[in-house]
Amino acid sequence: MASWLGGLGSGLGQSLGQVGGSLSSLTGHISSFTKDILLEGAEEVGDAATELHVSNSRLREVESINAAQKSENERLKKVCSDLEEKHESAELQIKQLSIEYRNQLQQKEVEISHLKARQNALQEQLQKVQTAAQSAQLGAGVLPPTTTSASFVPVVRHSSGFQDDDMDFGDIIWSQQEINRLSNQVSRLESEVEHWKQIAQPSKGQGASDAEQSEVCKLQNIIKELKRNLSQEIDEHQHELSVLQDAHRQKLAELSRRHREELSEYEERIEELENQLQQGDLSTDVTDEFKISEQKKNTQTPDAGKAEDLKIIRDLEDEIQKLNHQLSSAKEKERALLKEQELIKTEKFQITQEYENLKSDFSKLQSSVAEQDAPLKEQKFLSKTSLPEDVVRLQQALLEAEKEIARLSSLNQAGSFTGMEKDIPAFLPDLQVLKEENVKLRKEKEELQKELTNAQHKTENILSMYTEDQNSELSQLRQDLERKEHELNESIAERETLISELEELDKQNQEATQHMIILKEQLSKRTEMDSAMKQLKCDIEFERKKISKLEIEKMETIKELNSHKEKLSQCSYALNDLQRSKQQLQDNIEDLQEQLRKAQDCILHSKKEITDLQQRLKEREEELSVSLSKKTEKKNQEPNYSCQDPILKEREAEITKLQNDISEYKQLNETLEKSAFDLKLENGKLASACEELKQQLSEAVSEKNKISLEKNTVTEALKMDKRQLETELSQTEKRLLEQAHKYEQTIEELSNARSMDTSTLQLEHERIVKLNQEKDFKIAELQRSIEQMEADHQETKEMLTTSLGGQKQLTELMKEKELFIEKFKNQALQLQKELEEYIKDSKKQDILKQNLEEKDKSLAVMKEENNHLKEEIERLKDQQSRSLPVVEPKTLDIIIELESEVTQLKVIKNSLEEEIEVLKKTIEDQNQKTVQLQQSLQAQKKEIDESKFQREQMNVTHERLSLEKDEEIKNLRKTIEQIKTQLHKERQVIQTDSSDLFQETKVQTLNGENGNEKHDLSKVEIERLVKGIKEREMEIKLLNEKNVSLSQQIDQLSKDEVGKLTQIIQEKDLEIQALNARVSSASYRQDVLCLQQQLQAYVMEREQVLAVLSEKTRENSQLKTEYHKIMDVVAAKEAALAKLQDENQKLSNRFENSSQDMCRETIQNLSRIIREKDIEIDALSQKCQTLLTVLQTSGTGTENGSGGVNSNQFEELLQERDKLKQQVKKMEEWKQQVMTTVQNMQHESAHLQEELQKLQAQISVESDSNSRLQLDYNGLIQSYEQNEKKLKSFSQELAQVQHSIGQLHSTKDLLLGKLDLVTPAATVASAAASQPLGIQHSVAEVLSDESKLLQKELEQLKKKLQEKDATIRTLQENNQRLSDSVATASELERKGQEENDSEMRQIKEKHDVLQKSLREKDILIKSKSDQLLSVSENLSNKENENELLKQAVTNLKERNLILEMDIRKLKEENEKIVTRCREKETEFRALQETNMQFSMMLKEKEFESHSMKEKALALEKVLKEKEQGKTGELNQLLNEVKSMQEKAVSFQQERDQVMVALKQKQMETSALQSEMQHLREKEQRLNQELDRLRNHLLEVEDSYTREALAAEDREAKLRKKVFVLEEKLVSSSTAVENASHQASIQVESLQEQLNLVTKQRDETVLQLTISQDQVKQYALSLANLQMVLEQFQQEEKAMYSAELEKHQKQTSEWKEKAQKLEEKVVSLQENLEEANAALDAASRLTEQLDSKEEQIEELKKEGEIRREMLEDVQNKLMNLINSTEGKVDKVLMRNLFVGHFHTPKKKRPEVLRLMGSILGIKKEELDQLLCEDQRGVTRWVTSWLGGGGGSKSVPTTPLRPTQQSIFNSSFSELFVKFLETESCPSLPPPKLSVQDMKPLGTSKASGTPPSSQIHDSAVSGTSRRPDTNPFLAPRSAAVPLITPAGSSGHLLMKPISDALPTFTPLPVSPDASAGAVLKDLLKQ
Repeated sequence: MASWLGGLGSGLGQSLGQVGGSLSSLTGHISSFTKDILLEGAEEVGDAATELHVSNSRLREVESINAAQKSENERLKKVCSDLEEKHESAELQIKQLSIEYRNQLQQKEVEISHLKARQNALQEQLQKVQTAAQSAQLGAGVLPPTTTSASFVPVVRHSSGFQDDDMDFGDIIWSQQEINRLSNQVSRLESEVEHWKQIAQPSKGQGASDAEQSEVCKLQNIIKELKRNLSQEIDEHQHELSVLQDAHRQKLAELSRRHREELSEYEERIEELENQLQQGDLSTDVTDEFKISEQKKNTQTPDAGKAEDLKIIRDLEDEIQKLNHQLSSAKEKERALLKEQELIKTEKFQITQEYENLKSDFSKLQSSVAEQDAPLKEQKFLSKTSLPEDVVRLQQALLEAEKEIARLSSLNQAGSFTGMEKDIPAFLPDLQVLKEENVKLRKEKEELQKELTNAQHKTENILSMYTEDQNSELSQLRQDLERKEHELNESIAERETLISELEELDKQNQEATQHMIILKEQLSKRTEMDSAMKQLKCDIEFERKKISKLEIEKMETIKELNSHKEKLSQCSYALNDLQRSKQQLQDNIEDLQEQLRKAQDCILHSKKEITDLQQRLKEREEELSVSLSKKTEKKNQEPNYSCQDPILKEREAEITKLQNDISEYKQLNETLEKSAFDLKLENGKLASACEELKQQLSEAVSEKNKISLEKNTVTEALKMDKRQLETELSQTEKRLLEQAHKYEQTIEELSNARSMDTSTLQLEHERIVKLNQEKDFKIAELQRSIEQMEADHQETKEMLTTSLGGQKQLTELMKEKELFIEKFKNQALQLQKELEEYIKDSKKQDILKQNLEEKDKSLAVMKEENNHLKEEIERLKDQQSRSLPVVEPKTLDIIIELESEVTQLKVIKNSLEEEIEVLKKTIEDQNQKTVQLQQSLQAQKKEIDESKFQREQMNVTHERLSLEKDEEIKNLRKTIEQIKTQLHKERQVIQTDSSDLFQETKVQTLNGENGNEKHDLSKVEIERLVKGIKEREMEIKLLNEKNVSLSQQIDQLSKDEVGKLTQIIQEKDLEIQALNARVSSASYRQDVLCLQQQLQAYVMEREQVLAVLSEKTRENSQLKTEYHKIMDVVAAKEAALAKLQDENQKLSNRFENSSQDMCRETIQNLSRIIREKDIEIDALSQKCQTLLTVLQTSGTGTENGSGGVNSNQFEELLQERDKLKQQVKKMEEWKQQVMTTVQNMQHESAHLQEELQKLQAQISVESDSNSRLQLDYNGLIQSYEQNEKKLKSFSQELAQVQHSIGQLHSTKDLLLGKLDLVTPAATVASAAASQPLGIQHSVAEVLSDESKLLQKELEQLKKKLQEKDATIRTLQENNQRLSDSVATASELERKGQEENDSEMRQIKEKHDVLQKSLREKDILIKSKSDQLLSVSENLSNKENENELLKQAVTNLKERNLILEMDIRKLKEENEKIVTRCREKETEFRALQETNMQFSMMLKEKEFESHSMKEKALALEKVLKEKEQGKTGELNQLLNEVKSMQEKAVSFQQERDQVMVALKQKQMETSALQSEMQHLREKEQRLNQELDRLRNHLLEVEDSYTREALAAEDREAKLRKKVFVLEEKLVSSSTAVENASHQASIQVESLQEQLNLVTKQRDETVLQLTISQDQVKQYALSLANLQMVLEQFQQEEKAMYSAELEKHQKQTSEWKEKAQKLEEKVVSLQENLEEANAALDAASRLTEQLDSKEEQIEELKKEGEIRREMLEDVQNKLMNLINSTEGKVDKVLMRNLFVGHFHTPKKKRPEVLRLMGSILGIKKEELDQLLCEDQRGVTRWVTSWLGGGGGSKSVPTTPLRPTQQSIFNSSFSELFVKFLETESCPSLPPPKLSVQDMKPLGTSKASGTPPSSQIHDSAVSGTSRRPDTNPFLAPRSAAVPLITPAGSSGHLLMKPISDALPTFTPLPVSPDASAGAVLKDLLKQ
């Protein structure tokens, strides 16, 4: 068999050698065959080969056991380390617990010491009490019973303290025992596992059957399960440990809690024991406590088992708890009994009191009975006073006594039944005593009742005697009572009414306060907004400056930063250089260190070699010496040793060689020493360099630190700056945003306004600016014109002087004419007789007829003129306000004189009309002429005066205008600014308080402006202001143009005045005639006089009215200012009152009883005052509204009324009304503001008041400026109207002059004709100058007929005629002069007319347009004249209002004074209250002190009572012990003692109660007195207020009556004035006619001005468009600016954020760098340490290497021995193979055959090839066979192998999931796989992963690795298998002979022989480097 095996092995080796590398690709089916053979060989063969095989398997087993033990050892080490860690943690926990326990022990010891001290103190107290008791009992002492019971306390503490400790330590010990038990179980299980392993391994070595393998698998599974269970148990154990620890902690916490509870319970128990000691009831509980203490003492003694101790302790604790419960229940019962006892005592005390009261009552009754025997009067008195009261009191006392006795009995019963089972004997004696006392009391009660009945009988007898007297007195008392009840009812009713009034007042006050609060809030918001706006503006400017500064600082900081950055970069560069140099130095150091190591190694080696050599040398020298000695001996002995010379020579040569070697070694040593010295030097240098580097590093680090510090400081500073900037920026941004919102709102509003109205505010503003510029230019022009006017004025003055000369001449003429008139009068008297004859003539009748006709004509003319005059009078009535011509007194005198003369002439004319009409006509003509001359003179005078007045007015107006325009410009600027501010304010107000303002405006709107908001009002006001400004500007323009035209007219007048005056004189002559004709009617003259008087009166009245108006306006303004001031004062007072109210409330909260009433009264007074003020304000506002409505109604109602008032004054009044409205609104707003500021801004009141004063000053200035403007404007309008009137009068005068000139021409022609016709013979008839020629002829005929008779008369008449001719000549001369002047004037006029004709044509066209406007103006004048009456009424109303306001002011002043008085009173009351408070506090302190004293007294008394009780108990016990027989008497004595004690206690309590009640009564009386004083003061105050109010009412009524009377007087006066004015208006109608001519002239100038205005308008329109464009541009630029600003802010933010981020990044980078450097330093240090450790390890390794080399040498020796053995075995095998060549085993062939069919079809040729190679068929033949038809081969094979069916079939290995790539792998691989699988015992279902595969070296079963892993195993076996030795390469062989200890791989990889091909050694993985090895060694 052995030979067969050897042959088979040699055959296999040959086949494998032939195949070469294809061994790895053999299929696995043949391995089963080989295995069977091997097993059979093991059983059968008993040769050396088999023994070797067995020994190898044994060796393998030993090695596997060793490996298993090693793994076990490692695992046990791990377990040990874990256990050690756990042990350490447990020790730590134990330490912590012990510390905690020690702390607790200390605490408890401290507590014990405290309790001991307390116990000692209590014992001392007890002893004191006992001694006191002994002294009280006269030596009868009782031993202290609590000495024993107090000693158990510390014992209990100790036992409880140590008991818990024992519990905890027991738990710990038990857990430790558990751990030990479990560890023992684990070790036992491990030993079992090892045992099973040992069993499994020899079974493998012996080669058991498949059944044994399955058992092994089962065992392995069991082992795995056990391991799992073990791990689970370990985890559970750890979990249990943690749970135990948690439980331990919880137990600790619970125990500590329990301990605290027990401590508290013990303390409570001690307190209870103390109480018991005091009461003397300790006997029951002492025994239990003593037992417990004994038990606890017993527990302290060490018992047999701790469990028993614990049980005992628990039982004891349960018992203690039960006892505690019993104790607590007993104590509760005791407490209840004590309470009942106290109740019984109190009831007993009450009964005794009642008994005493009854006794006293009885004694009183007895005394009263005794006294009843006295006389009847005394009995009456006594019966009235004492008896009924005593009876009633006795009855009440009896009832109470009965009730209390019943209650006591019930209580006694209840007390006897309720749980007093234990302590009844203690209370039985008390109950007995009480019962006895009860019995006694009942007896006494019965006796008393008997006595009472007797007394009642007696009293009834006495009462019957005196009932009648009592009845009478009762009736009187009833009457008094009824009267008082009536009074009470009345007072109650009054009180109810007062309460209701108070409630109403309170409600009003609440409403008012709410309103005030709302107003104050609004005002505060508004003021806050205003102040915020101002502050924002200031802040914006300030922040802009700040921003500029900050930008500069920022630039500087940026520069500094850049410099710092550069420095930092330089530092970083330097640092980098240093780091590089450092790294280089470190590398150098490392290189040098390596060189050093190498050198040291070399030195060590050389030292060793030197030592070896020295030893050898010594040996050689010794040998030499020995040999030399031998040699000498031999030389001496045998000289025949010549043959040994060559040996000697060789030795000598060797010696020389050795010496040479020694010298070389010495040289080497020297060189090495030198190199070592050099290295040392280098090392020193390197060390110094290292030190320098370290210094540099430290310097660099310090520099870096400095830099970082600087940088940090800089960055912090920058951060701070940046934060500040950010905060400021955020603030500015907020403000800018708010401003932007505001600007946007304003822009939106402006855009809305633009869309709504064409004329926007901005356009108006710009237009105003432009108009201001234009006005400046115009002012300059006006100044020039004024200068020109002044020059013209001088010229006119000169002209006037000349005209004055002319007037003087005219006056002379007038005087002459007067003389002529007187002469004519005389002649008329003479000619009356002559004229009587001529009256009868018919010719004269004809003449009269003609005169009548003429008169008819003149009458018609007069009627027409009268109609015209009436119309003009009506017009003048309308225009009276405008034009009231000043009638001079001279003209009036002249007119009066003329009227008187006319009346005289009338008489003469009536008498001589029929007779001398011719003379009359001449006289009339002359009269007319004289009148005309006089009128012309008057007119000239008027004109001169008017021209003077005009000049003066013009000068004044020009000056005014210049001033006004300056003021207007200023005012306009102010108004623009105000409008802007108002707009801002109103927008803000609209945003905040739109709803409130809406409500207010609803109330304030008068003309149905409901629903409009404040914003609309403000817009309307602005528009109105703008319109007013426009109108004023237009009026100013018109006035300027009028001034220019007037100056031109004045120039023309000054030139043409001389000519005109002459014409006027002539015209006036004609007018005199016409006026004479008119004057003939007397009614007309009367009318004229009346009109003149009316005119004068109207003028006077107008002046008065204007003066009154101005005065009233002034008064109004003064009153308003006073009202403002008063309101300020009132607001301040209200604030003060509010403060005082707050103080009062605080004081009232402190002292409710004393000061509530006063506070209420003050509050009510204040509320009343506030309500009165509110009512007054409402009344004033209502009056204002009613006045406005009256104004409107009167304006509408008196349209048809007569009277012409100036429209401008009405406009003024309207404006004033608007102003007043605005002022009222302002006042209301201001009031609201004041109300809100009082609440919210008391601390800012001073600033606000200053601002308010400023605002008021501004308002007053503005109102003054407005009033001035209006006055100036009105003056200008008046002057303009006067100028118009003057122009009209001038035009009329011109027309009259022209007419008079025409008349003069006609008269002149007539006179010339007359003079030519008159003959010298008949010159008499030429007297009449005005008669026609026919009349003169008739007169001549008559004279010729009667010449004879009348020659004398003719002569007389001739004389007269001559005189008259002289006068006519003088007149003609005057006429000629006048005609010359007229001619010159006419020539001048013709020239002017020629020039003006062309202009007149143009002007006429414009004249029509202007006439229309004039008509419209006439209509306006009529309407406004109607309004004058309403204005006068308004004036009267305003006067009334002013008086009312004055009264209101006086009332307010009075109220102010009253308020001040009230405030003073309140302050005084507050002071009083404070003093009372202090007194009460002192009283309270005194009471507290007394209370404390009483409490101390009570405690002392209680202590005494307790001591007495204890004494009593002691006495009872002593008496019981000593004298049992004398118990009753002792009990009685004790009861008496007790009763005495209780009485004493009760007396003390009574005294205390009485004292307390007394003090309470005193307190109450003091409080009542203070209240009485309060009430009296209130009454006084109320009476004073009532008196004051009555006086005030009387004064008000008087003032109203006075006002009514004054108003009636005023009405009468005004009516008279109106009547006079109407009369005057009728007279002033004549002046209207004169205005029409002037209008035509004015129209021309106006048209010119119109042209100029249109041009200016066009220019302004152009300017407007330009300005609008500019406005748009400005708006756009504003928007752009805002955008730019926002962008700038955003960019700045971005910049700041970017810079911040940069800085942060830099800082973080620097920090990271620093950290990296520190890490590098740390790593370098670690590297150094590792390097040092590595050096140490290297030294160790060298030692280990030496040992290993020795082992290797030994192993080599063994290997050589084994090789020799192997060679022998191989030789034997070769012999066997040679012997078994050509033989084929049946089993093998069967397996091959079966395997052929098992293999896939594709790989069957490989199987056939293998079979062929086994059978010895060549490759070529096999290929040929296979290339041919395969079926033949297979058939042949099947036929050949047909008989081998009985052989065993090896079971196929099942495919695993990892074997999916089998079909793709080669046949050789499959064969190797099969061998692997079959060599290992297969598990039933082993499903282990690739990572779980373990090497075969260990005994554990491992699954087959996949095919892909076979390649890896060759390459990276070391990396996967940590057990493998990396230094040894595995050998591949089918049958391994030597298995190294840590070898890995499969059976095929084991070495067979050197002849077989071996695999390359495995490369070492990068992980298993030298460094790693060193580290592993270090770890070990």
